[in-house]
Amino acid sequence: MAGHGYQGGRLNLPFVGICTFGKYPYVSDWDAISADVAVMGAPFDAGTQWRSGARMGPRGVREASTLFAFGHAGAYDFEDDITYLDPAKVSIVDIGDADIIHTDTEQSHANIEFGVRKMLAAGALPVVIGGDHSINIPCINAFDDQDSIHIVQIDAHLDFVDERHGVRFGHGNPMRRAIEKSYVTGLTQIGIRNVSSTAREGYVEARAMGSDIQSVRHLRQMGVAAMVDRIPADARIYLTLDIDAFDPSIAPGTGTPSHGGFLYYEVLELIDAIARRNPVVGIDLVEVAPDYDPTGGTSILAAQILLNTIGRVLHHRV
Repeated sequence: MAGHGYQGGRLNLPFVGICTFGKYPYVSDWDAISADVAVMGAPFDAGTQWRSGARMGPRGVREASTLFAFGHAGAYDFEDDITYLDPAKVSIVDIGDADIIHTDTEQSHANIEFGVRKMLAAGALPVVIGGDHSINIPCINAFDDQDSIHIVQIDAHLDFVDERHGVRFGHGNPMRRAIEKSYVTGLTQIGIRNVSSTAREGYVEARAMGSDIQSVRHLRQMGVAAMVDRIPADARIYLTLDIDAFDPSIAPGTGTPSHGGFLYYEVLELIDAIARRNPVVGIDLVEVAPDYDPTGGTSILAAQILLNTIGRVLHHRV
């Protein structure tokens, strides 16, 4: 049996089958990763300062991603007249989750870092689904034997706290831990707004240490092209996307929602412009907490933006 939308003789509707990311093949042997992109879950949320629940993010985003996995030959975007994620041109695998040890941040982070190192060693673009934003710390650690990177963070919060009551590896610390790395050449922090978890001195220190901080209103005033022009033209980009960068009217399923956020196309157009201009060498998407959104809309938004991001990064690669 064959026909449009069929794969291996089966219709394979979104609600059928096992929920790997995008229904892509599952690879359990991390020494046998062979793909352009490898997706890993990092279901850790012990770094949160308010509402937990992002440990369920990878599972929620995977399930939501099946909505976009009808079995067609890639994803055709009629506005761009481009077929993204064409299976004849790109390969994507899901390698499952890093092992999380409850109450043990150090070992949980080490296990996440191990997975990212395996993906990099295999030559795959690492895509990590969190989890709270602290999972970015081990992701960036794994790049210590790679060429230098510039981090683009799309987020409501600066996440630049150095230490708070002895805590250095929570979800308020990742950008501070990143900029301390010799191979991280700078930060571009976009979407930062309103009452923040970082005090004024954190903003001063962030700028002094090489960060360009722009709010939602800043981006809207200058436009996407001008925003992207602020990113070093020759930089290799690591993209970290916190779902609370989006307005909670469309992304309520997160631990620390902040009103005044981005809409879908604003973020998509920003990411597309970055991918056209700079090589993107790593991606994480964090802070989806599905239980705060009974509609499932936040998980669907996360899956949709992540699939579109992967598609555009691969398509624009030279």
